[in-house]
Amino acid sequence: MSHIRPWQSGTALFAALTFLAGAATPLVVVLPAQAQTTFSDVSSDYWANRFIQELASRGVISGFPDGTFRPNDPVTRAQFAAMVRQAFRHSAIRDSVSFTDVSSDYWAAAAIREAYTTGFLTGYPDGDFRPDENIPRAQVLVSLSNGLGYGANGSVDEVLRSYSDANAIPDWARSSIAAATEAQIVVNYPNVQTLSPNRPATRAEVAAFIYQSLVSTGDATIVSSPYIVAQQAPAPQTTVQIPTGTTIPIRYDEAERIYVSLEEPEPVPVTLTINRDIISQSNRVLIPSDSQVVGELRVTDGGARFHAIEVVLPDGNRLPIQATSALVTTTEEVTRGANVFEILAGAVVGAGAAAGIAAVTGDRAIATEEVLGGTAAGTLAGVFLGRSTVTLVAIDPNTDLDLTLDAPLVIR
Repeated sequence: MSHIRPWQSGTALFAALTFLAGAATPLVVVLPAQAQTTFSDVSSDYWANRFIQELASRGVISGFPDGTFRPNDPVTRAQFAAMVRQAFRHSAIRDSVSFTDVSSDYWAAAAIREAYTTGFLTGYPDGDFRPDENIPRAQVLVSLSNGLGYGANGSVDEVLRSYSDANAIPDWARSSIAAATEAQIVVNYPNVQTLSPNRPATRAEVAAFIYQSLVSTGDATIVSSPYIVAQQAPAPQTTVQIPTGTTIPIRYDEAERIYVSLEEPEPVPVTLTINRDIISQSNRVLIPSDSQVVGELRVTDGGARFHAIEVVLPDGNRLPIQATSALVTTTEEVTRGANVFEILAGAVVGAGAAAGIAAVTGDRAIATEEVLGGTAAGTLAGVFLGRSTVTLVAIDPNTDLDLTLDAPLVIR
């Protein structure tokens, strides 16, 4: 049986009773026959509405005195223990222990003791239970899988391919989460293929997990939801194409301006950053924000245009891409005697632009870190020798270089 590992810190309210935030004692015992099943902040089309209603009608969960459920609040270890106690009536499989940070008069002491003796939860090597720490999603699923005695029947790695972020699942949790997946306990919103194992579980998510656990044991009827992993055959390897003509917003974190010469001898290498998530209509994140776009500025037709070569995702995967920016034709002239410091403040330059600026101004001390494409600026000085002016293409990368796909971008 896997052990529950250290959990995230924080506070939340989620129990079989109704509590005030931060309160240590229950206010109202909600009996199933009188349980509130609708909440002002859970609309009829909310993704977890049926899970919440069903558990509320059983008295497993409840809302707050103001009529809200607060579905996006996190859940603590103690609150989860209280939920487990209400949802499952299992016999003890091990003797109880005393946790150093759970006093006998702590509001959830009995629930914690029962969750431990029935195998749903465990403590830490130092003897603590840490009742007020928040539960990540992976640990909730491990707890339910272990408490119900589930084991993976198939290949763990094969089962976990259901998730696009399977590599984020901790090693100690992989087998139990595979078992939970096979038992159809896992519910992922908004993207059924994204597990987010290390994110703190919300009240709505815990309600969905526990309800699906009851379904798996035959103690609840099936709720139809596209977010139940085994109900929608997940296909992480399915190919999706972002169509030609799609605009991809970017930013450039290295400088406020880029200067290139109309006589750049080589393309100027530049790496841009995708500014926000690119998502499908079904809310699948196709390209995460902060992915890198590797490419180059090419001088053409009296201006410069960025040509993308590949996208580097945050997980290190690379996608070939055919995309270009609009042609930038804004120019600035640098004349003899100009102040190089003022020109280059907040800017980077191509090797040709660096050579032109140095030749015209006479200042050859341009820092190499300001030159894109290496240190070749000095070898190009002869191209501009004797000139009193040099014309540069002036690019504002945060407004001029948004990309348009020239061919479909294939996502697998």
